[in-house]
Amino acid sequence: MVGVVLVLVLLLVGGGCACVVWAQRGGPGWVRAVAAVTLGAGEVVRSAAKRRRRGSRNDGADLTSLGDGGGGSSGS
Repeated sequence: MVGVVLVLVLLLVGGGCACVVWAQRGGPGWVRAVAAVTLGAGEVVRSAAKRRRRGSRNDGADLTSLGDGGGGSSGS
């Protein structure tokens, strides 16, 4: 079931990208509408990813103090 959903999402993304290219070349109105929706969805995903990255940097963890945790020698 998950595989079917992933295939459908992949088909939608591929179709949206094809519509963006076709709209750039002067396609019909419905292609331009699908291209606009595709580009808008891309902006939403991009802004959500930026917000998620910004939030993960300010979580209070000091990455320099983590170390490797092994305690062994790094020589040999």
